[in-house]
Amino acid sequence: MRVTSKVLAAVGLSTVLAATAACSGAGGAGGVGGGGGGGGGGADNSINVLMVNNPQMLALQKHIGEFTKESGITVNFTVKPENDMRNQAQQEFANQSGQFDVATLSNFEIPFYSKNGWLTSMDDIGAYKSDTAFNQADIFPSMTNSLKGPDGKLYGEPFYGESSFLMYRKDIADKVGVKFNETPTWDEVAAAAAKMDGAESGMKGICLRGLPGWGEVFAPLTTVVNTYGGTWFDKDWNAQVNAQPFKDATTFYTNLVKEHGEAGAAQAGFAECLTATTQSKVAMWYDATSAAGSLEAPDSPVKGKMAYVQAPVKETKSSGWLYAWSWAIEKKSQKADNAWKFISWASSQKYEELVGAQDGWATVPAGKRESTYKNADYVKAASAFAEPTRKAIESADPTNPGVQPRPTVGIQFVDIPEFTDFATKISQDVSGVIAGKTSVDDALNNGQKLAQAAGDKYKGK
Repeated sequence: MRVTSKVLAAVGLSTVLAATAACSGAGGAGGVGGGGGGGGGGADNSINVLMVNNPQMLALQKHIGEFTKESGITVNFTVKPENDMRNQAQQEFANQSGQFDVATLSNFEIPFYSKNGWLTSMDDIGAYKSDTAFNQADIFPSMTNSLKGPDGKLYGEPFYGESSFLMYRKDIADKVGVKFNETPTWDEVAAAAAKMDGAESGMKGICLRGLPGWGEVFAPLTTVVNTYGGTWFDKDWNAQVNAQPFKDATTFYTNLVKEHGEAGAAQAGFAECLTATTQSKVAMWYDATSAAGSLEAPDSPVKGKMAYVQAPVKETKSSGWLYAWSWAIEKKSQKADNAWKFISWASSQKYEELVGAQDGWATVPAGKRESTYKNADYVKAASAFAEPTRKAIESADPTNPGVQPRPTVGIQFVDIPEFTDFATKISQDVSGVIAGKTSVDDALNNGQKLAQAAGDKYKGK
């Protein structure tokens, strides 16, 4: 879910542009207080934060001065594209080097990072236990539960939560006679993509991620695999990557994006699809519900032109993922209280109100608090996508996302640390299928061997 210069130039979102001015560039340190240094946050009144460069995080940099003014704590940000940030976070937390106090992790990493002893539990932080304003009960239970460790303690707080759904240009759909049910089928989406392709000059039917990465192409593709009746592993850790349902889903997905997808699809991720959608180069986009906030931002070129329906299905009743970009505190950090104060502010209802007032309510980092969906200002501004988002989050079931029992939880991922490695390697071949460099059979046969090598480690456990 990267944000590139193409997005910034095309989308023109005020929150992103202003925040980017505070950055020293992708992969560099920036934000209030300058570059992030080592030593677990530098000075006593500062902390270091490693952060993915998604729009909501970039906007946070613009507003961080409010936190510093209130708390006296300076925040040094290191901001990187998603894949780079994940790699650095894994190395940082595994080595416990203490360079960062806080990092943006997700409900994928947090359960096994906590099991490995890499994180500080919120339940063990004095500032958390004495914080009466944060209101943990207001966080969606599905989010809170997904951020707990095997010991039942809480190790993360969501900055924003998301599922996935289908976003489409309602004016283009009307123009070509396409209608969607609240939960369309993938066959209906493919037919719609064919009709919408070329509806306007330079417009393709749909945008689907093709960029290599377990959190890029395989985020949406795994949801398609699930609803096609496939799975990465059966309940006994036997890999199913080259089984027929996985193959059928991958063939469908890659054919759809090759026939009616965006230009340069093999290198298109979240950011590139956001650009394509806002530039009216695609009529539909299946991706994270959090994208709607950017599409409906006050200065978005497609504001008011979009409609939102549930993730497409085939053999399951629902297929949207569940994901929470969240804050986690490195065990090595000596500044857990200050780290919590930052987290409490960044994930608070108060921060949402700040963003709503200054940037527009549609851009609020939502999907985590019950109160957000009771806020009249937010509901009005996000009327096009608020309820579809909430329904998608509430209907996501990480324990039962397909048609068969699974050996571990996860919708768009398998919750084992090895997944990042083998899924990323397989994703390179899937991207190669989209680019016309290899076949689905070859990609998945190679992938079967990689997945089974990981699955073998868990057999009998």
